Amino acid sequence: MEDHAPKASPKMNDYFNSIEDGLTECIGIAKEARKKGYDPRTDIEIPIASDLADRVEALMGYKGVAKRLRELGKEMSREEVSLKIGDDFVAGMFGETDKVAILDHAIRTSMALLTEGVVAAPTEGIGNIGIGKNDDGTEYLKIAYAGPIRSAGGTAQALSVLVGDYVRKALKMNRYIPRDEEVERYVEEIKKYNSISSLQYLPPDDDLRHIVRNCPVCIDGEPTEQVEVSGYRNLERIETNVIRGGMCLVIAEGMGLKAPKIQKIVRKVHMDGWEWLDALVSGAAAKPAEEEEKDDSVKIKPKDKFIHDVLGGRPIFAYPMRKGGFRLRY
Repeated sequence: MEDHAPKASPKMNDYFNSIEDGLTECIGIAKEARKKGYDPRTDIEIPIASDLADRVEALMGYKGVAKRLRELGKEMSREEVSLKIGDDFVAGMFGETDKVAILDHAIRTSMALLTEGVVAAPTEGIGNIGIGKNDDGTEYLKIAYAGPIRSAGGTAQALSVLVGDYVRKALKMNRYIPRDEEVERYVEEIKKYNSISSLQYLPPDDDLRHIVRNCPVCIDGEPTEQVEVSGYRNLERIETNVIRGGMCLVIAEGMGLKAPKIQKIVRKVHMDGWEWLDALVSGAAAKPAEEEEKDDSVKIKPKDKFIHDVLGGRPIFAYPMRKGGFRLRY
């Protein structure tokens, strides 16, 4: 998290300082104008942030977070900081006392850090964070995602689940133990969402089952579409029959698509309970045992998803894996 950018020249520093002084002067004038009471609010709404830590604190409003983020950032990577800051919330460093507030603030702060405090995902992408009950009476964490979680990107989406797991362990909560009908509901719902709003990646059914059965956090969601599921309706622990878009995005494009990246981070921070990612990354979760024994060779096949729904008459740069074809890398 440290800034390794080259130092600016004295002339450039003078320029930056003049901008900052001008901004401070404008803010002072605006504050005086607001105090007159002609506007809906008597103070200016836009906080000033000088770095990422300040942006996170300004966005989330948790006092003292910026200072702690800077301290941790000197010693570890941003992903590690996003997990480690959870310990401080558990310790009550920022004033939280109950479990739900600790979980909520830790997860949102981590997501704000991972998305650099510039998108709506930490505030709008997570609807609510709650605690559910397993059939054995133990408590588990559930995170209800909303549509704007898309702006976070797959890696940050999946890492928010990882952070949730890290904090719920610190709070001595159990993992989520799904019922069989809940697992099948996830499979049906994600496939139906894909038919309405094409996902970037749709994992195979067995991969979806593998994720839901093994993920220690309940990935829930707020209803976002106008369509309901046809099977596995009125389930006790799922509050709606309507398609939950945020949940579909996090499981498919977060946990499914970004599994290799999450696996690397899990290994780097030595986090237990995520060994199931190995089968997901290797493809063993979706492959029958006999098929796995028969064919050990790796076969790369063309993917035609990007031209699957193309309209007739539209130009196509190149077909999948066509020799000499157009290629976009990012």
